Amino acid sequence: MSSPILERPHSSASATARLAPARPAVPPELRVTDNPAAAVLRTATRGPVFRDVAAQATGLSIATVNRQVSALLSAGLLRERADLTASGAVGRPRVPFEVDTDSYVTLGVHIGFTVTRIVAADLSGRILGGLEIATPQTGQDAALTIVARSAKAFLDRLPRRRPLWTGVALAGRVDPAAGVVDHPRLGWQAAPVAAVFSSVLDLPVSVSAHVEAMAAAELLLTREPGEETRPGSSLFVYARETAGVAVTLHDRVHTPANGPGSIAHLPTGSEVECTCGRRGCLEAAIGERALLERAVRKGVLPKPEAPRRPAVTDLYRAADSGNAAARELLIERAEILGRTAALVRDMFNPDRVVLGGQAFTGWRPGMERVAKAFAESTTLPAADLRISRFGGRVQEFAAAVTSVSVFYADPLSAMRRATRTAR
Repeated sequence: MSSPILERPHSSASATARLAPARPAVPPELRVTDNPAAAVLRTATRGPVFRDVAAQATGLSIATVNRQVSALLSAGLLRERADLTASGAVGRPRVPFEVDTDSYVTLGVHIGFTVTRIVAADLSGRILGGLEIATPQTGQDAALTIVARSAKAFLDRLPRRRPLWTGVALAGRVDPAAGVVDHPRLGWQAAPVAAVFSSVLDLPVSVSAHVEAMAAAELLLTREPGEETRPGSSLFVYARETAGVAVTLHDRVHTPANGPGSIAHLPTGSEVECTCGRRGCLEAAIGERALLERAVRKGVLPKPEAPRRPAVTDLYRAADSGNAAARELLIERAEILGRTAALVRDMFNPDRVVLGGQAFTGWRPGMERVAKAFAESTTLPAADLRISRFGGRVQEFAAAVTSVSVFYADPLSAMRRATRTAR
């Protein structure tokens, strides 16, 4: 994705004149609901489907499916595919339907510690395009305004699609009901994420803790045809610059009322110093920035010189080129991640363990070491251990699912809210 130059903020007077009144935050729906319209819509996200097939997939009666399809067609969320009607059929023709993936767009934003991703998605959860910008290291209000204006400029490039919703996913302690975030790594306290984005974009806004959103993407955007529910539990472990976990129980991401738990300071046995004053805390040991600093100190990478700073891909290339010190750093990180995933797995004993984030996926040889360390460290029987299907795009899909989840939970209500004029 491209990395545009950030625009300078407009003067407060001119910016205020263009801002819309802030809308209340709308909590994301990180779950599979039993709403019949939602069940029909979710079935239609996988492509054209006939009514009888939708009834079989959802367990709803044909009459209920017909009512929901009619309502969703009227709302503009579905469209019929008369061109796919079977020719030569006797009686009333069977006309399949699908989600309208051409008329609307939702906007997803993932605010990372160093990089922010902005993506556009259609109602099937497919990402249409996006861009990357450096996360502004300024005060929280200025940073949020810069990101929101960059998102609006990006959205303005899609004039043929009607924007419906904005979803923002980020680390820290998120209050989804209020749309505010405490992000210690960025120095944010009660940052008014939803208020700023809704004012700049004049759209409803949902805000989610990013690891919970990643778990929701696995839950809502990766179902196979006919797979309406996914019983049991899943543990999602994320690692890149930050680290976190989320748990899915019976088609619902567990979202504690006081915010997600933290594994940032789990002890790893490493000697790396943490900002908390201790040694070996997880994020200090596996975070990309700290990893690069160690690589520079060991002489694996050159010292940073403006305008270019070493990137983690430089470390991967050095390892692949036979640099033993580079391989040692990356293997150490992989083994720490494998042991940590095993420790957390043993605490929750889930049916599945999903690993996501570039610390897992960025350097392919590391995955074998992660799996080996996991198997050697867990005290339970062999686990269903898998890599996120979204690979290196897990942050993008976390943002996308935050922007579409309300439609997958109650599409008709979400559509009414999306089309309502801001008060």
